[in-house]
Amino acid sequence: MSNGLSDRINNLSTSQTLAMAALARELKAQGKDIISLSLGEPDFNTPDFIKEAAKKAIDENYSTYSPVDGYLELKEAICRKFKRDNNLDYKPANIVVSTGAKQSLYNVAQCMINDGDEVILPAPYWVSYSEIIKMSGGIPVEVSTSIENDFKITPQQLEAAITPKTKMIWYSSPCNPSGSVYSREEFTAIAEVLKKYPNIYVVADEIYEHINFSGTFCSMASIPGMFERTITVNGVAKAFAMTGWRIGYIGAPEFIAKACTKMQGQVTSGANSIAQRATITAVDADPSVLNEMVAAFKSRRDLVVGLIKEIPGLKINVPEGAFYVFPDVSSFFGKTLRGTVINNADDFSMYLLSEANVATVTGDAFGNPNCIRFSYATSEEQLTEAMRRIKEALA
Repeated sequence: MSNGLSDRINNLSTSQTLAMAALARELKAQGKDIISLSLGEPDFNTPDFIKEAAKKAIDENYSTYSPVDGYLELKEAICRKFKRDNNLDYKPANIVVSTGAKQSLYNVAQCMINDGDEVILPAPYWVSYSEIIKMSGGIPVEVSTSIENDFKITPQQLEAAITPKTKMIWYSSPCNPSGSVYSREEFTAIAEVLKKYPNIYVVADEIYEHINFSGTFCSMASIPGMFERTITVNGVAKAFAMTGWRIGYIGAPEFIAKACTKMQGQVTSGANSIAQRATITAVDADPSVLNEMVAAFKSRRDLVVGLIKEIPGLKINVPEGAFYVFPDVSSFFGKTLRGTVINNADDFSMYLLSEANVATVTGDAFGNPNCIRFSYATSEEQLTEAMRRIKEALA
């Protein structure tokens, strides 16, 4: 007998980052001393000046429905941010504010992808990209990258993946899960390929823009010839430690922005009114307010990379942004550890949970079956202990 659910939901994969985080919480509730390095969430508090803006919005009674595409004052502030940080000249008509960057991505997919359209995903990629694309009728086309190349796609790989059915390419920079950051030179070379195919659009996920240790940041839309075919996705969750406030946004050609507003009007309508008013203050702030947090993440990155290099069998590069490391663990495949056969990254991740009490996420979820993802968005003390446990469990 059918369970009554749609094929759409039956075929949808569960987010493995959320699933592992839930499992870690469940084990903690049972009394186990779990160190969770699974969830991509800053362990900092939202800055006080943003919280004060939210309190002010409550006192000023911003408690009614907000415009579907966001308050005009917020869209104007986002335009100022794009100009200041990215040298992009968007107008409010190009901006759509949504309930998190994940909804922004979903809106774009629903508005741009037809059944059978192909979307190129440089792998590794964020877990939800492929499922959002499939839900929208598209076909994810994974292009594998390697740790030797810092998990970045080359222009030659991109061109080889393009077919008459290619509609879009989606990527994040800094990347979740690899922490890779593309340079302006690398984007320029990729853009040269895309200029041969004017009907291909780019989704540039820049949510980790400010958590960047490379000293530079480049938006694809700032490359000559790419502005009118790039949808820039961003938000305040990661940089301002506002994951629970649920505010994301896009900058896009006006016809795409209008389509996303139309879609959102039938799904969630406008994003949370109080969170939007607080976000005006966040995006108007000089990015230097984030220096202390970014410095802490860089220190943790250096700590974790150094400790992983001391663990035989793990292969690691040095990520330039976000707050993840993505070591290659394939040297353990086929081996037996404490009676457990490690066939793949899934087995490896579960082994670390059971034997080291450390929660990670399998790289299979990100399109790379040889790696696992650690989030270092926790204290240096916790990170040091986690790496000690892992080293012991793999000895």
